Amino acid sequence: MRAALWLLVLFAIAAAVALFAGNNQGSVTLFWPPYRIDLSLNLVLLLLLAAFFVVHTAMGALSALFELPRQALRWRTQQKERAMHASLLEALSHLLAGRYIRARTSAEDVLAQEASLSASRQRPANASQLRAIAHLLAAESAQALQDRAAREEHLQLALEQASARDAQETRDGALLRAARWALEDREPEAAMRALHALPLGAGRRTLALRTRLRASRQAGKPLEALETARLLAKHHAFSPVAARTIVRGLAVDLLNGAYDTAQLQRAWNTLEPAERLIPEVAIHGAQRLTSLRGDARLARDWLLPVWEAQADLGDTLRVKLVCALEEGMESLDAVWLARIEAAQKANPRDATLQYLAGMACMKRQLWGKAQQLLTQAALGLQDAKLHRAAWRALAELAEQREDASAAAVAWKRAAGE
Repeated sequence: MRAALWLLVLFAIAAAVALFAGNNQGSVTLFWPPYRIDLSLNLVLLLLLAAFFVVHTAMGALSALFELPRQALRWRTQQKERAMHASLLEALSHLLAGRYIRARTSAEDVLAQEASLSASRQRPANASQLRAIAHLLAAESAQALQDRAAREEHLQLALEQASARDAQETRDGALLRAARWALEDREPEAAMRALHALPLGAGRRTLALRTRLRASRQAGKPLEALETARLLAKHHAFSPVAARTIVRGLAVDLLNGAYDTAQLQRAWNTLEPAERLIPEVAIHGAQRLTSLRGDARLARDWLLPVWEAQADLGDTLRVKLVCALEEGMESLDAVWLARIEAAQKANPRDATLQYLAGMACMKRQLWGKAQQLLTQAALGLQDAKLHRAAWRALAELAEQREDASAAAVAWKRAAGE
């Protein structure tokens, strides 16, 4: 349709020109004394049109001629920039391939080529960012070569070049790399300084948080590491299983850092409710409180959620739970005794619960019941520690009722004979 319209327009123009030129009787007279030149108006118009095209073509040719030096300079600049970018790619390729000396040399070539361009007033676009990246590649190579002096020199130059607003992301990357290098050198404080220099938004990125987590753990700051791990878990930086494992380990480290009951309670209060429900954390906290001669009732309060879910625990955790409850057995109250007896009656063949109930009865001076439960438990316990403890308790009960032969047999069983 468009082609047909154009064709109609061309026919209309041709018809108009034919009508104008065919009926145009006008003439143009040029007086050049003593001559007189008569020309038709159509010819004059054609000559003017031809002159216009000739002058236009001549001016374009002259402009192209005068543009040749600038085009040659631009071509040379492009060649230098291409060579510079090729060197940058070579530096990155050598670095990824583990050829650190060649990577460092290529990065230095990039810097030399950029300096040559800048000296000739042909500074490439994003020159600051380009120099910063080249310095970072050289610093990374120096780190791999254990040349700390060269690494620090290139790092400082990279940070200087990346101080411009258009190179902020490059500066963030340089600080993150600096933090990682400090961690590789086992200098967590230097890593934390680099991380603190990041802007607020960059400091909450997943990579920055992972680095902060490693630095906090290396620096022995479990509380800060735990807070960072919580943020990473919220950002889904770990799988649920990995996040639980990391948080559990950090919570245990936090509790281990307490050296009196007051510090331990403060550390326990800093844990989130979900973290206190982790069986390993609760059991370790209760054992830590007991070892610091804290309140056994408070330790049992910490263990209560775990005890209520003890049917879902594995054998290893159930043994640890029983050991933690046994450590505060002297102050066991009637409520807890009822809980233990109810659990044992609900699972009468569970040797671990039989052992715990037997020890509880023994502490409450219920000798006959303790004797019965511990005898049953000693025959069924798989854990070596609880097995020996059960036979020791039976030996003590036998000595108490002055049954020397039974006590001797029990002591031998406790000794593993």
